[in-house]
Amino acid sequence: MRLFPGIIGSLAAVAVYAAINIYIARRIYQWLTLVFPGVNLIVFVVAYSLVTVTMIMGFVPAPSVIRRVIDWVSAYWMGMFVYLFLFFLTADIIVLTGRLARILPGPLQRDVLFFRGLAAIVLTIAVVSFGVYNANQIRFASYDIVLEDRTLSDELKIVLISDLHIGSLNAERNLESIIQGINNLSPDIVCIAGDIFNNSISTLSDSGRVMSLLKSIETVHGVYASMGNHDGGRKFDEIVEFLGESGVRLLADECVEIDGRLLLVGRVDRSPIGGLGNIKRKDISDVLPPCGAGMPVVVIDHNPSGIGGYSGYADLILAGHTHKGQMFPMNLITRAMYEVQYGHYQRDESSPHVVVTSGTGTWGPPIRIGSNNEIVSINLK
Repeated sequence: MRLFPGIIGSLAAVAVYAAINIYIARRIYQWLTLVFPGVNLIVFVVAYSLVTVTMIMGFVPAPSVIRRVIDWVSAYWMGMFVYLFLFFLTADIIVLTGRLARILPGPLQRDVLFFRGLAAIVLTIAVVSFGVYNANQIRFASYDIVLEDRTLSDELKIVLISDLHIGSLNAERNLESIIQGINNLSPDIVCIAGDIFNNSISTLSDSGRVMSLLKSIETVHGVYASMGNHDGGRKFDEIVEFLGESGVRLLADECVEIDGRLLLVGRVDRSPIGGLGNIKRKDISDVLPPCGAGMPVVVIDHNPSGIGGYSGYADLILAGHTHKGQMFPMNLITRAMYEVQYGHYQRDESSPHVVVTSGTGTWGPPIRIGSNNEIVSINLK
């Protein structure tokens, strides 16, 4: 019986997706017939359907070559789909407003229909093209954080990255420049706040190169990671082994003392896709007491949704997961969902500092609009 709500939800999502695609397809075909009167409706419907169906073929078995084509088409179509819908809808609202205000005649003239379609299509291509370019750029953010109650004897530089999604489109290609950017900052500690992989390491095209690049991270006190919701599943044990061989220490509700100056804690993700084997998330009170006291406590927790539970336990929380929405207008949704979706935040003077990064990679469409792939440096004092 528990499967029933999930089935209903999935069917509803597919129905909404189909309805929006019918709307987009009608608008595109209407515009194409104005430019190319001989466009064949059946050919157009078949071609459009083949593209749109790739978004729901993620779990369909296929040879590796076909799988790569499906993943590529699906990823870019996801971005095109969002902005075609937004721009066609906006254009229709403008036209409807013009008709209600008697600025535009009815029925609509050919020129109005032509420019309505042209504007939506050109704007979509322009916005998505910028988003693809922006998603291949690495930005840098920096924060100076002073721990009032337990000041460090010496400043410590923490470099934070998250959401690499290695295995997704373009992630491996960008990894070398990410590692170089980290090394250029000369960090004392590197923290990876989850979603290191994209559900599995079996999708890596060159696992040896990925391992070599991770090993090349230069840091005084090591590289530490917590797991994200995309790091679980059937390949979890392989992921753990891969990280260990890559010089990345996974902290699964564990803490480690750094140079006698602070305690670093890595949390198990709240809702890992496919689970994390036999590992379950503990209550923070069961994680921290054995670690001792008197030193500042820094927590790596992939999802920032539970930051309120760390008051009295942690001085600084490092998180990712939100991608800062990745593509406008999704940032409006993440802003409503989380107390803090991005940046440096402190609820009040007695609460821990929080730094949420927009991530260093992309999930789904390799597109960034209104957000950046970033490497964060934190000067902890």
